[in-house]
Amino acid sequence: MKKKRFSILKAFFFTVVLALVGGAIFFANRTYQAVKKVEAYQTEITEATQKYQMENYEALVKAIILTESKGSGKDLMQSSESAHGEANVIDNPQESINQGVSYLAEMITEAKKQGCDLATAIQAYNFGKDYIAYVKENGGENTVKLAEKYSKTILSPLLGNEEQTQYRYWRVQSVLYNGGYLYHNGGNMFYADIVAMNEKIIQAYEEMFK
Repeated sequence: MKKKRFSILKAFFFTVVLALVGGAIFFANRTYQAVKKVEAYQTEITEATQKYQMENYEALVKAIILTESKGSGKDLMQSSESAHGEANVIDNPQESINQGVSYLAEMITEAKKQGCDLATAIQAYNFGKDYIAYVKENGGENTVKLAEKYSKTILSPLLGNEEQTQYRYWRVQSVLYNGGYLYHNGGNMFYADIVAMNEKIIQAYEEMFK
């Protein structure tokens, strides 16, 4: 009986390990393919970063592309809203990158001016420029807790979610923080952390394959 029970447990753990390994391989391959798509726009990224004196932020630009579109579609940096005030207007990858880098440069410049950290500028790429002044008034450093407060009490109600309703958002950062939730119309309070993770992925890829 004990031998049979041990065999069942052994089979169960083997199945779990196999599933975890398979999942890890699937995720790694999917990420690898997405990074390859992002890297395919190296020329456009270099041109834009040189144009806006952002050469030191190439990896960050790639990380934002990976975060926003995984290198697929036309509006790679989801730049339509910063350029036109509404989504799905830009339909050209080069235009998207040019506008995205321009807007990111504006956020970084403003964050430096206000004495805030780089993470604040990155989060402002998602939340909007007003977030920088908010961070300045609350210590000068972006945190998920601070971003959550801004999302919940300012951005979300401003864009119509006065009830502060939430929706499911399955990312490792969100699951570990609050079980996997964002506020409707409240942007992504985990944006800076996700971009930081993706920048490390970009850098690791370039070290291995370039």
